[in-house]
Amino acid sequence: MIKNLVIVESPAKAKTIEGYLGKDFVVKSSFGHVRDLPKDNNAIDIKNGFKPTYVVSEDKKEVVSQLKKLAKEAEMVWLASDDDREGEAISWHLSEALNLNDEKTRRIVFREITKNAILNAIESPRKIDIDRVNAQQARRVLDRLVGFELSPILWKKIKTGLSAGRVQSVAVRLVVEREREIERFKAESAYRIVAYLQVDGKKLEAELPSRFKTQEEAQSFLEKCKGATYTIENLEKKPTKRSPAAPFTTSTLQQEASRKLGFSVAQTMTVAQKLYEAGKISYMRTDSTNLSQDAINGAAAEIASSFGDKFVKTRQYRTKSSSAQEAHEAIRPTDFSAKDASSDRSEQRLYDLIRKRAIASQMADAEIEKTTATIGISTQSSAKLIATGEVITFEGFLKVYIESKDDGEQDDDVQGMLPPLAIGQTLQLNRMQATERYSRPAPRYTEASLVKKLEEMGIGRPSTYAPTISTIQKRGYVEKDNREGKERAYRVLTLADDSIATETKTEITGAEKAKLFPTDMAMVVNDFLKDYFPNIIDYSFTAKVEEEFDQIAAGTQDWDKMIGNFYGSFHETVESSQNIDRSTVGGARELGADPQTGKKVIAKLGRFGPYVQLGEENEETGEKPVYASLRKGQFLESISIETALELFKLPRVAGTFEEKDMTAAIGRFGPFIRHDNKFFSLPKTLDPYTVTAEEAIELIQAKRKADAEKLIKSFEENPEVQILNGRFGPYICVGKKNVKIPKGKEPSELTLEECLTLAEQTPDKPARGGFKKKAASKETEKEATPAKKKPAAKKATTAKKTTAAAKKK
Repeated sequence: MIKNLVIVESPAKAKTIEGYLGKDFVVKSSFGHVRDLPKDNNAIDIKNGFKPTYVVSEDKKEVVSQLKKLAKEAEMVWLASDDDREGEAISWHLSEALNLNDEKTRRIVFREITKNAILNAIESPRKIDIDRVNAQQARRVLDRLVGFELSPILWKKIKTGLSAGRVQSVAVRLVVEREREIERFKAESAYRIVAYLQVDGKKLEAELPSRFKTQEEAQSFLEKCKGATYTIENLEKKPTKRSPAAPFTTSTLQQEASRKLGFSVAQTMTVAQKLYEAGKISYMRTDSTNLSQDAINGAAAEIASSFGDKFVKTRQYRTKSSSAQEAHEAIRPTDFSAKDASSDRSEQRLYDLIRKRAIASQMADAEIEKTTATIGISTQSSAKLIATGEVITFEGFLKVYIESKDDGEQDDDVQGMLPPLAIGQTLQLNRMQATERYSRPAPRYTEASLVKKLEEMGIGRPSTYAPTISTIQKRGYVEKDNREGKERAYRVLTLADDSIATETKTEITGAEKAKLFPTDMAMVVNDFLKDYFPNIIDYSFTAKVEEEFDQIAAGTQDWDKMIGNFYGSFHETVESSQNIDRSTVGGARELGADPQTGKKVIAKLGRFGPYVQLGEENEETGEKPVYASLRKGQFLESISIETALELFKLPRVAGTFEEKDMTAAIGRFGPFIRHDNKFFSLPKTLDPYTVTAEEAIELIQAKRKADAEKLIKSFEENPEVQILNGRFGPYICVGKKNVKIPKGKEPSELTLEECLTLAEQTPDKPARGGFKKKAASKETEKEATPAKKKPAAKKATTAKKTTAAAKKK
């Protein structure tokens, strides 16, 4: 007989909590959600108040069966899923699926996994908050309705397999609109004047506040500076203070981990989840910057101990967002004195970031003395040079943490010091430069800056950011990519020793790292939704829906009425969309005619992405059109006929090797060389349009050598079995199955029968998303796509059958 059964979401959390509770408690995991909407069209009864039908998924039936058995034996069941709407829904689904008795069921919540927090939660249980459950249910139902009704329209009108969703489509729209903004942007140049001066042997840089539009204006200014003397006309010293940033919310953690650690949004949440489940940090899904009094006291004690009392300044931050739940806390360490949290490097790096940010938030302001020097030019009465510098008079929180900036944001971190200066002091000019500088467009989004934008617009919530960013990439609407920059010339005019020299220099511009780029598919789908379903991708409408979910959670709105208000007009639009002419959708463009052949050139969106087509099929002559895929960075809506004609130069024969052609081309997975029916990927350093025969031969030979070194042993009687050299040492490959080689066995001496026996003894890998893996319980943005029937796969040959065949031989 079990006295107390505690059910949590993940095995890692169960293990941590079990250590805090006594022998009277058994802690088990539900592995996330146990029930969900079925994948067919019967999940929601639209006519009866949008009543959802839930089913226990196949991979959770065993878990539910085990938990049901334990719950029957237990005197009390404690539902301890996370303290947010998703967690509340998990507890409700468990109570329904396990047929729990209200009298012997308690709901407990905690925002950190520490002994005190767990024991306090047990002391103050409550009932399941049905309003929060309904808010999550409303989100799930609404997203299913949108996905199931909208996706088939995209299949019919654009391309099969597409999907749309309430939040994902808005995120895609942001990326598409930013790309078009960059495409339309025309860079303008202006000349920036910087003087490099010297005083008492120390260097000083000063800048003219205004810029010149043309080279002639910059040249004229420098001419007037010939023979001038430079004097300090004014010195202004101003004490300023800089305050620390608030402790992390989900969004700010994702942004800062991206900027400082290079983590993707999904990686940040995965690593933070592990730290939370190990009891090292407070709950990582929060939009509050609030800290509990215990946490503030803990931070203050650590600051005083490490730096002294004068570095302590406790604060309570208030979140700007009206929807933020201030009763929750910001992300912080559970023990401020603990510097080490994990032996895993990623976990430790993220923990350091969280700890330093939380500690800095309770530290004194940095005190800075800012000096501004105004420098007069004797030959020009109106023009003044300005030099600024800062001196930190008291470090305060800067001793621990400085917040990073996004691309395009003003960097106002501490500037350099100025040398000692006095009014009337004369400065010596080493040189003065007028450098041509170009205006820049708004930067492309990173994962983190897109999350920041969504949050600013009130779209999505802490639990939806990471799933949304992952979804738009998985579904082929957005690509995270690096792009090489282009070389651009700029001019520099230098005044030195009363003579002016002009030179042309080059710089690389437009290089991008880990930025989000829309695909052509994103642009076509975005425009289709904008034209026919404007509400779905309307920013204010999507934010209003989020507010309505908040109202449902607060108990001030009925969830079924909220869905009803949305669904009526949405469904009418879906019905009327049947009349949309497919030929008007898809972004196809006729670019013009090939000057050499007179054939039409058309840009289209196809099954494997955007392409251009030269000519049309002629049934009489049997002539067929020529096709070429668009390259990265090229879009259907903007590609010119000149650029398109360049694409038809591929495939091209780069040369011959071993009496066979080496053909350069671009495929679905990038540029390659085809030789003797084998494919060799081209590295970034080689261009398929210009790769030479010598470079192609070198590539082929290098690949052959690498393959030869990889193969240790093969078996003629069964080519499916090979012994290979991998990244982590030798292993056996049987079909698609990889098998470890036991210690003490010499790989080259293994027989076929030994390989097959080892393969038979190695269990198959469980399918992804199996019950042993925690379900993505927080991915509430599951904007559903109706399931399509797939052809039955051929049965794979099992290791057992292969063994039997070998023994027969």
